[in-house]
Amino acid sequence: MRRLAAHIAMLGLLLASLGASAIAEPSSEPEPIGAVRSLPAQAGPHWFWLTDLILHRTALFDADSGDMLGSISAGTAGVGFIVSPLFSPDRKEIYVAESYYSRGVRGDRTDVVTVYDGHTLQPLHEISIPPKRAEYFPGNAPNALSDDGRFLAVFNLTPMTSLSIVDVRERRFVTEVQAPGCSLVYTAGPRRFFMLCANGGALVVTVDDEGREQSVVRTPPFFDPSNDPVTEKAVRRGNEWLFVSFEGQIHPVDVSGPELRFGDKWSLVDDADRAAQWRVGGGQHLAVHVGSGRLYALMHQGAKDTHKSPGTEVWVYDLSARKRVLRIATMNPLLSFVGQQLGLAPQGRTSGLTAWVLGKMLPHPGIERIAVTQDDKPVLVAGSALPPTVTVHDAMTGAVVREISEPGIAGTLFYTP
Repeated sequence: MRRLAAHIAMLGLLLASLGASAIAEPSSEPEPIGAVRSLPAQAGPHWFWLTDLILHRTALFDADSGDMLGSISAGTAGVGFIVSPLFSPDRKEIYVAESYYSRGVRGDRTDVVTVYDGHTLQPLHEISIPPKRAEYFPGNAPNALSDDGRFLAVFNLTPMTSLSIVDVRERRFVTEVQAPGCSLVYTAGPRRFFMLCANGGALVVTVDDEGREQSVVRTPPFFDPSNDPVTEKAVRRGNEWLFVSFEGQIHPVDVSGPELRFGDKWSLVDDADRAAQWRVGGGQHLAVHVGSGRLYALMHQGAKDTHKSPGTEVWVYDLSARKRVLRIATMNPLLSFVGQQLGLAPQGRTSGLTAWVLGKMLPHPGIERIAVTQDDKPVLVAGSALPPTVTVHDAMTGAVVREISEPGIAGTLFYTP
């Protein structure tokens, strides 16, 4: 926190010293008011969503243009952390688990799964669920949608842990499945979910065609929760989930068969990397491009137990070879923010002599989250919360494509459906 406060103070002093006259002038074109639009029927290849803790919304951006296309506000503003959209397989609907209080930040609590239209972003239906849904930061794996898009599992924490099963097709809450000692939720097929347990194993929850509990099975441990626990920030490639541990060990989980299979673990770092104290870190530190089989990991140099620290590089791995193939230097978010405020990014990228000088002066506070689009020419989006910035890279080469202006106030997680 002291380092963050120092960065903010430096940013304020820098902007003040440059003077108000140096700040970029707003566009002379007035912003249209009262316009109601719908999204195109065909989603753009480089669209992504970014949730915002303070604005309590998830917003849709186009990485090609840098424009915000729309947003969904969810739950009582100022209460809780999680706005986690899930998308139907045909992208016609968006599901968000939300909490509301009758007196704003207090009073009777109502939890719902709201169904939004995928084109207008307007609410279509609300499904009441038990007022138990978990709230935590930054909000990875709070809900999961079955592979066929019918059943939604919502993770509850009261502090007892359970799952609420919702039939989004029939628009009804079905049942609550108790899950003592296990948390979070991940999809494992059309009728199956799994959770992470305190002993290093998984809890596999299977439902029937009506969404009722069919079986709840505990697996043997697949990671060591005492010496090298995995983070909850897993990514999925087809039928394989990839979890990473605090020390950079990848733990594959195959969900294709009747039982979960745990593959051999492998390391993101070699001996030289360990000696240099390179570690995975950030609030959303893994991304995967399914088509190319590339895994992206947000890395920083730090001591043990710094797995939440922001990253200064993104390391890219060939999953078939389990080998690093590229290192991408992340853009300094302080430089990006100041450059945009000073009008140094007229073509969408901060550049010029002033930008070069600022780059030498400003410390690099790191990037907190990454995601990759799934088209054949993917982009890597990298973001920070303080200051609020999003940078778009070519995911294959690492080159900076553009910086997105004013993505919000306090971004938390990316989604690239």
